[in-house]
Amino acid sequence: MTNPKLALIPSGYKGGAVYSILPSDGGGDFTFDRASEGTRVRKDGLIEEVSNDVPRLDWSDGNCPSLLLEAERTNDTTYSEDYTQTSYWGNVIDVVATKDEAVAPDGNFTANKIQANSGTNFKILRTNAFTIPSGVTMSMFVKKGNHDYIIFKAQGDYEFNLSTLQFNQSYSNVGYEDYGNGWIRLYATTSSSVLSYFGIYLTDSSFNQSWAATGDEFVYVWGAQYEVGDYVSTYIKSNSGGTTTRLFDDLESDTSYSTGNDVTWFLDFDTYTFENSFRAAMVVRNSGFTQTMDWISYNSGSDYYIRIRATNQSALQTIIAFGEDAIQMFTRNKVAVRLYGSNFEIYVNGTREYIGTSDDGDWTVLNNSAILNDFGTTSERPSTKLYDFRVYDQTMTQSELEELTTL
Repeated sequence: MTNPKLALIPSGYKGGAVYSILPSDGGGDFTFDRASEGTRVRKDGLIEEVSNDVPRLDWSDGNCPSLLLEAERTNDTTYSEDYTQTSYWGNVIDVVATKDEAVAPDGNFTANKIQANSGTNFKILRTNAFTIPSGVTMSMFVKKGNHDYIIFKAQGDYEFNLSTLQFNQSYSNVGYEDYGNGWIRLYATTSSSVLSYFGIYLTDSSFNQSWAATGDEFVYVWGAQYEVGDYVSTYIKSNSGGTTTRLFDDLESDTSYSTGNDVTWFLDFDTYTFENSFRAAMVVRNSGFTQTMDWISYNSGSDYYIRIRATNQSALQTIIAFGEDAIQMFTRNKVAVRLYGSNFEIYVNGTREYIGTSDDGDWTVLNNSAILNDFGTTSERPSTKLYDFRVYDQTMTQSELEELTTL
């Protein structure tokens, strides 16, 4: 396979920059900005907090790191790691919370122990009642101590077994992530506005909320998060009595360069959130911003896609809008867009999905033109995991493009 003119395979970075693999002289390096701290999962599986403007290479998918490019989110939990703070965790019934009792998912000895008192009663640690609106996601890290049965209280009551890692019922709005070492991150998204609570209950094996405890039963908890949005984002530490905001990640190229008459754009990515329709996951434009190609989030009812859209800005004419039923959101995709003259080919996950011709002649945003790149520059951008980005400035065959885009 031919060598790309530009290749960004996330592996090297420093504060404010992500290094491209090609060109080797650094001419293709990307600038990076995030005006707040953020977290990632390191290769050893531990959560790590990184400083402002430091890119986040995340290993939560296993052996292959991705560059996290997230939207802005705020954790409204004022004490995410200290469950003894009754100013937030104000409704405590027949349990005792003790901080700094076990190693937390970030490797520090800051996990909280929630232990039942003896006797028959409810065993609850939660916030005081407040109105929880629709479109909020609540999450919490939980680890089995010597007790299996809990209810994750996130407006609703979600029964979970910490040994089998199973919910007791089928819920459409909940899930969990396994962080290893026994730590499970439970999450739930609301679909209505209800006066309710956020917290955790210890129960018996039948998930009865009032039950007879010996006084020895306990679990560990850490990292509570309450955020506006319909998905769980990376952990935001909020432990000083106020809310904490993680600002959005901004990856851009400050380098203008030219391409030839036959050019291919390749992106290996997972756009795993939906903020709004027509929010860019990637934008390519010429130096005069008269022509653009953007990869945008798009929904049709309950179906969500990435749409590739090419626009002649001068004539306000969309040349091509492609993606429905081919480039799905919430999953990893490998996509290549090839332009040769006024002809187009689009490959998605090993299959050539589109062949066409522009009515507007040469699409100079992609060939014979200086270009710029960015990967979303607003707080409402869809969150993306970027695995690989390349620009090929020579002819590629159908078999090469099929091989390049095969998952």
